[in-house]
Amino acid sequence: MKSVQNVPILGVPILHTTKENFIDLIHERIKLEKKTFIVTANPEIVMMANENKEFMNYLQKADFITPDGIGIVKASKWLNKPLPERVPGFDTMKDLLALANRNHYRVYFLGARQEVLDQLIQITGREYPEMKIVGAHNGFFDWQDSQILEEIQQLKPDLIFIALGAPKQEQWISQHIDQFEKGIFMGVGGSFDGIAGVVPRAPEIWQKLNIEWLYRLFQQPSRWKRMLAIPQFVLKVWGQKIKR
Repeated sequence: MKSVQNVPILGVPILHTTKENFIDLIHERIKLEKKTFIVTANPEIVMMANENKEFMNYLQKADFITPDGIGIVKASKWLNKPLPERVPGFDTMKDLLALANRNHYRVYFLGARQEVLDQLIQITGREYPEMKIVGAHNGFFDWQDSQILEEIQQLKPDLIFIALGAPKQEQWISQHIDQFEKGIFMGVGGSFDGIAGVVPRAPEIWQKLNIEWLYRLFQQPSRWKRMLAIPQFVLKVWGQKIKR
């Protein structure tokens, strides 16, 4: 297996990779049954980690932290350690579903509302018919209840997608991954909503212009407070650059 390189941004180690190479890397780990914890990081995640030591500890336990947001890629260039490209969590999840379809891998979904989860299962079952959806549970459950853990232990899925939102999904993976024998555990935020069609993805032109975040803000104005992390992130990265 190839060695990996990380670019540290405000104390968070971001994987230096392209999306294509990352999918290949995960495929190798599935074949080796090597347990893996994936975090998809944008500026909001990095700022959250800088403000919350417990959350930073969750991230430090991850095997790979990918550059989900364009702000992460730009920050790496300011620090003279450029990352090759964004590795969007939504696209990565879809590529992993396609990988599961080609290889008949076993998949488990955890998170979102029940109606969203039902729609997700219906759509992915239709689009990826060779993939085996072995189990699913919505995001409303008692964390002290061991039922979900026991179910995943018994089903032994190859890919487990967790859509509880940050920091809950990273906390759940960090606290429980040691209890499983195998599996790729990936926090995917609102990707279940996106695939289910509940929250539409930004048009391709917005994606190419790297302003998908602005489209999401138009769609969900309540996100404006979360967006305040972006200017704070920029100032903090420039502070890191000046120190160097």
